[in-house]
Amino acid sequence: MPPEQIAVEVMSCGKTSDSVIADLMERLPLYGVVPFHVRKESVGFIFNRIWAAVKSESLEVVEEGVSTPAEVDHIFQILLGTHGGPFRLMDKVGLDVVLDIEEHYAAIRPQLPAGPRELLKQYIKEGRLGLKTGKGFYTDYGQKAS
Repeated sequence: MPPEQIAVEVMSCGKTSDSVIADLMERLPLYGVVPFHVRKESVGFIFNRIWAAVKSESLEVVEEGVSTPAEVDHIFQILLGTHGGPFRLMDKVGLDVVLDIEEHYAAIRPQLPAGPRELLKQYIKEGRLGLKTGKGFYTDYGQKAS
């Protein structure tokens, strides 16, 4: 997600035949997507595990008062050449959804800091869910998205 993304992660449940995985890796490009083989079972697959670390650390930097959402996004834009940053993306996903994902990871990895989840809870309590409510980390979305 979103649907314009063309990366597809292919993972076995542990019982899928190697030939099925190989066939998918060969066929998926015919449909305009780029497959990535997740070589063993993993919560969050490949990208979402890496994204979880970036997202969590970005939240922690803001929660600790080290930076602001806009500054974190701006440094991503400058250094990585992205159009947005972690906070714009979290607003797009929805902060309630981001919190659910963070809570899931925390249940699996209890050593994760609570600060990022507490920051999300504060925004959610204020009704700031991101694009779907017209405000999240950013408030320049105008009225509630339809």
